[in-house]
Amino acid sequence: MTLTLAPLLRDAGIDPALALVIRHAYVREHEDSGLVGLHAHSTHEQILEYTRNQSSEARKFPAAAPRLWVVFIREGGDRARLWSVIENRGEIGNNGILRTFDVVQTSHMADLRNRLVIAWKSPRSWRMSGTAAGAYPVVGISDAEPVPFPGFDRLILSHTELQAVMREHRYAAWRTALSSVVGIYLITNTVNGRHYVGKADGEESIRQRWSAYATNGHGGNVELRSLDPARFRFAILRVFDPSTPTSEINAAESHFKRALDSIVHGLNRN
Repeated sequence: MTLTLAPLLRDAGIDPALALVIRHAYVREHEDSGLVGLHAHSTHEQILEYTRNQSSEARKFPAAAPRLWVVFIREGGDRARLWSVIENRGEIGNNGILRTFDVVQTSHMADLRNRLVIAWKSPRSWRMSGTAAGAYPVVGISDAEPVPFPGFDRLILSHTELQAVMREHRYAAWRTALSSVVGIYLITNTVNGRHYVGKADGEESIRQRWSAYATNGHGGNVELRSLDPARFRFAILRVFDPSTPTSEINAAESHFKRALDSIVHGLNRN
């Protein structure tokens, strides 16, 4: 049985009937608007800006644009490679020629970005419903390019990014690095800036500790249970060799709790 796009959409939490699938092609200039088109070296920001501007003609773009847009880039004659899934937060402008939308990248299908290739059977169609595109066959899913580990002192992750680090093959080097150390980490609630200082010690590496946060969002910490993990930001304050005495790690944890005032004005209970 041939794998099609539809089950991949559903697996990512996208209802094909409620999604729009777009295929961009490399062009010097947009034929309707005169806007600068895309090329092989277009940046992420340029592709997003190109996508947010759509024709005001209802026959060319849906009057009621869906919330989720699954965006592909044309590759070869009849293939298209997944660029990203974006959320349409609403129309913010219409000059009679172009409609401009407030769009942001989502985490849907993040593990398949630049990897998933489908056969695009209708070369003259650049956009269609998720239901129609869902029948298109998958012709390949390439291996993910490894992402170099940035270093412990440069590591800042959202909860979505943390989940990707703990799950995706391209972050294997990150998991290896996080498995090799214990230490002190910081969780910041970006809604109000309140901090939680935590530690991984003994036989529990930072990778093991952070895996719990990736799984349930709170890692068993009472103060974090009622909060939205989507608002958390994770960072490492200090790392230690696993052979470091527990007393030294405890002293470092206490220091950072005092320095960041995380007990009185943060999320630590003690």
